[in-house]
Amino acid sequence: MGDIKKYIEDGRAALGIEFGSTRIKAVLVGEDYMPVATGEHVWENQLENGFWTYSLDAVWAGVQDCYRKMAASVQEKYGVVIRRLGGIGISAMMHGYMPFDAEGNLLVPFRTWRNTTAAEAAELLSSLFDFNIPPRWSVAHLYQAVLNREAHVDKISFLTTLEGYVHWSLTGEKVLGVGEASGMFPLDYQTCAYHPRMMELFCNLEPVKAYSWKLPEILPGIRMAGEQAGVLTKEGARLLDVSGNLEPGIPFAPPEGDVETGMVATNSVLERTGNISAGTSIFATVILERELQAAHREIGIFATPSGRPAAMVHGSTCSLDLNAWVKVFEEFAACFGVTIGKDRLYETLFQKALEGERDCGGLLAYNCYSGEPVIGLKDGRPLLVRKPDAVFSLANFMRAQLYAAMAVMRIGCDILFKEEHVKVDRLYGHGGLFKTAGVMQRFLASAMEAPVAVLDTAGEGGPWGMALLTAYMVNREEGESLEAFLEQRVFAQAKKTVVVPDTVDTEGIAAYLAAWQAALVAQEAASAALPLQR
Repeated sequence: MGDIKKYIEDGRAALGIEFGSTRIKAVLVGEDYMPVATGEHVWENQLENGFWTYSLDAVWAGVQDCYRKMAASVQEKYGVVIRRLGGIGISAMMHGYMPFDAEGNLLVPFRTWRNTTAAEAAELLSSLFDFNIPPRWSVAHLYQAVLNREAHVDKISFLTTLEGYVHWSLTGEKVLGVGEASGMFPLDYQTCAYHPRMMELFCNLEPVKAYSWKLPEILPGIRMAGEQAGVLTKEGARLLDVSGNLEPGIPFAPPEGDVETGMVATNSVLERTGNISAGTSIFATVILERELQAAHREIGIFATPSGRPAAMVHGSTCSLDLNAWVKVFEEFAACFGVTIGKDRLYETLFQKALEGERDCGGLLAYNCYSGEPVIGLKDGRPLLVRKPDAVFSLANFMRAQLYAAMAVMRIGCDILFKEEHVKVDRLYGHGGLFKTAGVMQRFLASAMEAPVAVLDTAGEGGPWGMALLTAYMVNREEGESLEAFLEQRVFAQAKKTVVVPDTVDTEGIAAYLAAWQAALVAQEAASAALPLQR
C-alpha cells in the first residue's frame, strides 16, 4: 500500500479512460501495471433523427464523473490527491463520424458505430477500393453525407472519432493511434499511412470533387504505440478534473479504439493470436500472418496499436437483449418482494443455460437492435421465435440468448477460418459476458472450434488496455516493442483458465445456427412491419 501511495504521489501512475457503449471507465495502473483505482459512469445512446448518438454534454459529464470517482477512490484508499500522472490515454467505441468546422464546432450530432445508415456508401467504396469498408467506418459516413448532399459537408475542416475529439479537446492535438486511424480510412501496412492509391481514388470521385476540402487535409495525423501524442493543456486539465487539482503538462498516449485496447488487454497483438470481446457488441479479432486473398464484406481489416494488420468480424449487438430479459426477471422477482443482486441474477441465469439442450430445444433468439452488415440485415428487431413443439424451458431460453449473442460473429468467422484458412494459436475472451466463469467461454470454444482462454484480468477490459498503452509510452525502454512489453512485463505471470471445444456442443451450435439463418426472413419481415419512429 505504501509503495502504491508513493508511486501515485510521485506522479508516475498511468491512466486509461475508455468511452464504451454503456459505460465510461477510468483505470489507474501502478508499477506492476495492475489496476490500483477505477471510476465508472453509466450512459446510454439515443436515437435522434434516425441516428444513434451521444450528446457532447453527456461526453463531458460522463468523463468528469468517472475521473472524479477514480480520484476519490485514490484519496480514500491511499490518502493521495492526484495532481500529476505519468501519462493519460483516451480510447472509445470504434470509428463513427464527428465532423467539425474551422471554429471547432461539431456540425452534426456524433454518429456512432451502431448506425448502418452508410450502407450505400460502404458498398460503393468497397467496390471502388476492392477492400471492405464497413458502414461504421468514418469514410463511409463521410461519403454517405456527400451522396445525401447534407448541408454541413461543405463546412468540414476536421473529421475525427470520439476518442480523437476528447484527445483534441484535452491536448489540442488532432491525432489518432494507428489502430483507430485504420478504421477511418484504409492503411498501407508497409508505411502505416493512409493508403495513397485508395486516397487518390476517393478524392477523384465526382461527388467529392464538388467540395473544397481534400480528405488528407481533414483526417487526423497517425501515431504509433509508444509515441507521445501531446500533453494536457491548462484548459484540458480544467475540463477533465473539475476540482482543479490536476496539473497540465501530463503526456498523452495516442488515442485508440476499443478494438485495439481489447487486443492489448488480452495480450493479443502478435501474429496468430486473437481475442473475442463480448459486451454490448461482439467481435473476434485475429492478427494476420499475410493479407487475405480476397475482400470480404463480412471481415474488416484493422491495425494493432503497433501497426500489424488484423482481421475482425463484428456483430453490432451482443448483450443488449440479454440485459433486457434479465431486467424483466429482476422485475418479476420484485413483484414477490424478492430483491436479487444483479451479479447473482446473471450468474444464476448463465449457469441455468448450461442445463439447456445443445440446440436450445427449438428456440431461436434474435438479439438484433440494429442492422447487422455481416449477415446483410439492414435493420433489426429483437425477437424470440419457436415452434409449438419446442421445449420452452428457462434453461433452453437462456442458452438460446447466449447463442444469439455470438451468432453473427460466429457466422462471419466461417469465412476467416474455412475460406481464407487463417490460423490462430490462441483466442482470449474478455468483456462482460465472461464474468460468469466457464459459461460463455465454453460456448465460444465450441462455436469457434478452438481453445478459448480467459485471463484473471479479463474483466478489466479496454480501459485497462488503454492504461497499458499509456504505461508503455511512459516506461518503455529503447527499442522495446509493444509485443515484448506485454509478453515480458505485463503478462509473464498472468493466470488464465482455458476451455477446449466440446464436440456435442459444437454440433448443437451448428444446428442452432442453421435454423437461425433459415429463419432470418422473420427478422426482415419484423423490420419492415414495425418501422422505427425516426
